[in-house]
Amino acid sequence: MDDNLDNVLDDRHLPPMGWLGDLRYPRAPETIAEAHLEDGTLTDLAIKLVYTINRFTASWLGERLRMSPSLVHEVAERILGDGLIEQTMMSSLGQPVYRVTERGRRHAERAIEVCGYVGPAPVSLEAYSAMLKLEFAQAPQVKPEHVISALAGLVLSPQAVEMAGLAVASGRSLFVYGPSGNGKSSLGRQIHDALQGDIWIPYSISVRGSVIRIYDEQVHQRVDVVGTHAAPVDQRWVRIRRPLVVVGGELTLEYLDLVYSPSLRYYEAPPHLKANGGLFLVDDFGRERVAPHLLLNRFITPMEHHFDYFTLSTGQKIQVPLRHVLIIATNLTLESVTDPAFLRRMGYRLYLEAPTPEQYARIFRNYAEKSGADVATGAIDEILERYRSQNRELRACEPRDLIERARDICTFYGKPLDLSPEVLDLAWTGYFGTSPMASSHELRREGQTGSGGS
Repeated sequence: MDDNLDNVLDDRHLPPMGWLGDLRYPRAPETIAEAHLEDGTLTDLAIKLVYTINRFTASWLGERLRMSPSLVHEVAERILGDGLIEQTMMSSLGQPVYRVTERGRRHAERAIEVCGYVGPAPVSLEAYSAMLKLEFAQAPQVKPEHVISALAGLVLSPQAVEMAGLAVASGRSLFVYGPSGNGKSSLGRQIHDALQGDIWIPYSISVRGSVIRIYDEQVHQRVDVVGTHAAPVDQRWVRIRRPLVVVGGELTLEYLDLVYSPSLRYYEAPPHLKANGGLFLVDDFGRERVAPHLLLNRFITPMEHHFDYFTLSTGQKIQVPLRHVLIIATNLTLESVTDPAFLRRMGYRLYLEAPTPEQYARIFRNYAEKSGADVATGAIDEILERYRSQNRELRACEPRDLIERARDICTFYGKPLDLSPEVLDLAWTGYFGTSPMASSHELRREGQTGSGGS
């Protein structure tokens, strides 16, 4: 155990941790005080939840708030003592059955006016920050073999693989640029697989009476851990695969702020906050509806200091930790989207150039094999010759695109995928819009014959 991990484990805001095999997990709080939330947070959340039904038991409440039996019992006793609920009967299992009183309804309505969040109990912002530091301190090291495996499906130069690997291994940012169609987006997405290990994130965090929802089932891939139901795990935390969040032309400055819903009265975390602990890919950078330099300036503080500032609807500013690998990919010139002052803040830069003819041929054969098709002898040489004769620059995406057009053609004529010169000739014409070198009448005749003249 290194000194850094020792220091993180000594953080007073870190939840008490237990061990399940070789997995360190947050232990469930047994009392309201041990939950380390602002006064009234749990009782208000409980009364808002039970306000929606006629009768309930403490176990029903605990399941929905993800609270331990002892903690939910204390919460129920407190709101019972405050006259917000009353006991009506005993269940068949011997549990008290409660219902909300008129006073409880008024209290719930006032609480909903302040914050409409109803769901798993939140954790404190301080606990979230401490847990994130712990996850980084104990994260498995990214090794060259992890990077090579993650990028195995791409045909890249050794230098490109090395630069991408250095970025994810160090946790620094990566600026990928170069002509379109040469694998910048694919590299950004696939290098995510090099990140090792899973992490704990909360369903939501509570800060100054407000709730920010962190867990998003559309973004986060949940990991089931054997034995956690039997262990005293704090169910307010979710075990997930280190996330990958991708944004593109829809990105705006507002998109990087907390999203407040006036009707729901709670906040949704922005995409770069949901990417915490993983990878945040800004794809097609420079094509957004906002000036590139404004977006880049927005990224400087998170890149350099590993935190970001957000403003609540009340005007209060909060500081939230941000620890992810930022990858910015663009096919525009560097001069048009950035400046030297920003580039020197980037961890690594990678120029993805056009593939060589040999690389193009490898990409073509790889995709053909993946598609279950044989490549006719000389077909790739004919394609490369056509690039030269038409003075076209090679693109790494175009073997896939041509083969997929060939699939369309063969499907149209009722044939299995065939990468013959005739089919590829028509695929080229359909893709690039230039006249074919050979007639496609023979292809059409073959299709009619193969279909039995129907």
